[in-house]
Amino acid sequence: MKVEVKDYLKIIKGRTILDHVNYSFDSGKIYGLYGRNGSGKTMLMRAIAGLIYPTEGKVLIDGKELHKDISFPSDTGIIIENMELMPQYDAYTNLKLLSKIQKKATDEDIKEALDKVGLANTGKSKVRTFSLGMKQKLSIAQAIFEKPKLLMLDEPTNALDEKSVEDVRKLLLELKNQGTTIIIASHNKEDINNLSDVVLEVDNGKIKERVVEA
Repeated sequence: MKVEVKDYLKIIKGRTILDHVNYSFDSGKIYGLYGRNGSGKTMLMRAIAGLIYPTEGKVLIDGKELHKDISFPSDTGIIIENMELMPQYDAYTNLKLLSKIQKKATDEDIKEALDKVGLANTGKSKVRTFSLGMKQKLSIAQAIFEKPKLLMLDEPTNALDEKSVEDVRKLLLELKNQGTTIIIASHNKEDINNLSDVVLEVDNGKIKERVVEA
């Protein structure tokens, strides 16, 4: 999936959050966003997801303009700050209920996603009993279970132990090799440096590109 951000300006309460951003994201690449808190990383993801409206400029998803031709990008998985899970249900039921919205994922897709993040054996345990790391894994499963063409992850390895971090990195590389466009925001420099084909520094709503050497 090709994502084009064109002269995107977002002003909130007189403050410039995204400052005339221009950038194209291509299929089969991992883009790492880094920058201090409040630099605009999460807002850039929200812009691409169609969760905010531009003050000026636009976002094109495979040539279609957000908020004009389409309301939201289709085939997109996302983890963004404060994702809500349903604590009264188990992991499988959480994804099963979400699957009813787009009706794309099969029961096998749900089981496969849970297996890939290490939650296959949680059975009927309610999400309210999960550790922070388990909740993070479920958020990742939620983002991938419909096999998206665009994947946007805000701090994907938060609260994960060392082995789980490695498993998530392997999973993201696997998805990249399948042609998924992946955008990651992380304070973990290892995530950014080990995974990214292109690193984008975000500062005061502007972005600067650094291509990672192979």
